[in-house]
Amino acid sequence: MSPIRSICCLGAGYVGGPTCCIMAQQCPDITVTVVDKSVERIAAWNSSNLPIYEPGLQEVVEECRGKNLHFSTDIEQAIKQADLVFICVNTPTKTFGLGKGKAADLKYVELAARMIADTVEEGQGRKIVVEKSTVPVKAAESISNILRHNIKPGVTFQVLSNPEFLAEGTAIEDLLKPDRVLIGGEETEEGKEAISALGEVYRHWVPQERIITMNTWSSELSKLAANAFLAQRISSINSMSAVCEATGADVSEVAEAIGRDTRIGPKFLQASVGFGGSCFQKDILNLVYISECLNLPEVAEYWSQVVSFNNFQRFRFSQRIVECLFNTITDKKICLFGFAFKKNTGRVAKGDTRESAAIYIAKHLLDEGARLSIYDPKVTQQQMMMELTQPNISPESPERIHNLVTCHSDPYSAAEGAHAVVVCTEWDEFVTLDYARIYNTMTKPAFLFDGRKILDHENLIKIGFHVETIGKRLHRKNIERSWN
Repeated sequence: MSPIRSICCLGAGYVGGPTCCIMAQQCPDITVTVVDKSVERIAAWNSSNLPIYEPGLQEVVEECRGKNLHFSTDIEQAIKQADLVFICVNTPTKTFGLGKGKAADLKYVELAARMIADTVEEGQGRKIVVEKSTVPVKAAESISNILRHNIKPGVTFQVLSNPEFLAEGTAIEDLLKPDRVLIGGEETEEGKEAISALGEVYRHWVPQERIITMNTWSSELSKLAANAFLAQRISSINSMSAVCEATGADVSEVAEAIGRDTRIGPKFLQASVGFGGSCFQKDILNLVYISECLNLPEVAEYWSQVVSFNNFQRFRFSQRIVECLFNTITDKKICLFGFAFKKNTGRVAKGDTRESAAIYIAKHLLDEGARLSIYDPKVTQQQMMMELTQPNISPESPERIHNLVTCHSDPYSAAEGAHAVVVCTEWDEFVTLDYARIYNTMTKPAFLFDGRKILDHENLIKIGFHVETIGKRLHRKNIERSWN
């Protein structure tokens, strides 16, 4: 079997863009073309203002673009020239119909498969199609059926599963030094040859022992399972944070103790206001829906509790703000530091706000009648307002949100006159702000709620703040414990 010399990626988003940039950098003998229907997105990839912000990505693009890395809207030409086609399109949660709110919407995956079938010409030989989007188990089978029923003379297709395991903010490092690369395919001679061909691409920079081959279904399920397990760890330590606050224990100390157990390990044990982003909740709900369809209600209920507790953690933190501010925040100004779901993420000048905890904290505070001032170093005012005026966040008139929310370009003006500052995102700059200056401009008593456990709490208390954080009582009260 001849080696792969040309790769096409359908979709220039968070998965396809960075993945193919690293492939082009590490495989100079392979031509990599990333295509997308969005003229604006492709123009951004071909400019100095990339549509995605990831540390190190700009340098990789500048190194390879115009050499063996290309960004184009000519989808048909790229498919025709490619030996291997990645499907890296969006798979959002369905908003209507069967599986609404849980199942993945695969319409873009199906459209991509049909476009490949229609575009490949007679006699073009072998084409390897690789699903890289997060998909439910047996999505590859659907892609295979579409391709098989639209096949042309002199053409053969092999469909592989090659899920991504990228964390936003560290995507380039994750791609360069992956823990593992999964490649799933059919257990036939042709399937094994296709797996080997894709494996040879990765072997340009990934050690052989980190490339794991398996059947297609195992590969697809592994992606959902990995995100479910990571989210489960976050909800687990957050559940401990509630116990710590009630008893006087410190969740950081508890996390340190259990993380020293080699069977558990220290990662993903940082208590916070909850997880966000585009993957965890979507993938868990997808797993819940699959379990329900397989008549496994107990499995579905188990995983749905991970999402339920995440929602509870956000609400619990919001309620704590209200309680500390004398059980009423009506018409009080509250300043939010951070709106992105985590630091070092985003597109161009926008942080990534998808399922950010800040959105739900803002909703709870607005429901209580607060006025919000928001500062985030990456998220634009347009993006904040778009999130806060979504029907599920603000079912009332969007005008109410515009009247109650102001967005600021610097943290000091955002905090001026505020009753409380709430840290929702762990941006590095929040650690080095002049909090004495902030305190002096705030309404007294001045409250600070550290939802990410990143600040020097003892120093803030010395300045004069009433400080509250996750999983620790800084202002301890005498608690009468009752043990049953």
